[in-house]
Amino acid sequence: MIEIPAELAASQAKYNGEAGRAFIAELPARAEDFTARWGLRLTGPSMYGVASLVLPVVRADGTRAALKLQLLDEESEGEPVALRVWAGDGAVRLLEHDRATGTMLLERADETRHLSRLGDAREAVGILADLLARLVANPAPPGLRSLGDIAARMVAETPQAAERLADPDEAALLRTCAAAVREVMADPGDRLLHWDLHYDNILASEREPWLAIDPKPLAGDPGFDLLPALTDLWDPDPAETRWRFDLLTERLGLDRARARTWTLARVLQNALWDVEDGEPALDPDQVSIARNLLAMHP
Repeated sequence: MIEIPAELAASQAKYNGEAGRAFIAELPARAEDFTARWGLRLTGPSMYGVASLVLPVVRADGTRAALKLQLLDEESEGEPVALRVWAGDGAVRLLEHDRATGTMLLERADETRHLSRLGDAREAVGILADLLARLVANPAPPGLRSLGDIAARMVAETPQAAERLADPDEAALLRTCAAAVREVMADPGDRLLHWDLHYDNILASEREPWLAIDPKPLAGDPGFDLLPALTDLWDPDPAETRWRFDLLTERLGLDRARARTWTLARVLQNALWDVEDGEPALDPDQVSIARNLLAMHP
């Protein structure tokens, strides 16, 4: 029997309702099916995130791997597509994939050594920047979700969301971000984005010093991928935000004005999600970052 974490069951019920509860109910049988189908042996306790269960396993040839079981949806269906494009260059390798369920067998990285635990925030930013530069160097394959479509929806949703904010300054910031996005959304970019490259989604490994995991692939401008590097390991000093932004845009070779706008788009996206979830105010760290970016010269 595998352990089904209560936190995973709760998040599936919260975000996916009946489909999430059904997914949780069938997890033991699904795990048994794929361990037998792919000749795997469990080697430790279950690991989990908000949306998936990950089992540490060993293949028949002794190779350590990770069996990822998840609910197939718009986000998860793109993950194997991106991993095939990257083919291990900066990200974990895809070893097996079942299209019907979204189940994947992945190269095993060291889940005990996240980049967030490095101890030096500036060194961590540099590592993330170099890794992200490799990932977004690839053109997005056909069929992935487009940042242009997402941006258009965000701009359309902003007026109603702004009215729900109690703080008029935060409502004005939301509208400012949307106005900036409106100027660039006709040219959303065509790179393969990770979309969730925060420091806990970068693990140490034996094959490379660090590897990315858990992408939510998107076709778009690399500037949309920068915000996690600014918000994680948060430092409230505006000079630190500028230093990180400058490093990221330099390492990725980005136009600073476009990168700033697409970073504001990411702030807008997170803000709209918060409003949708009923939050009375925006995340103060992201508000600070947005205002710092708006005060910078392009």
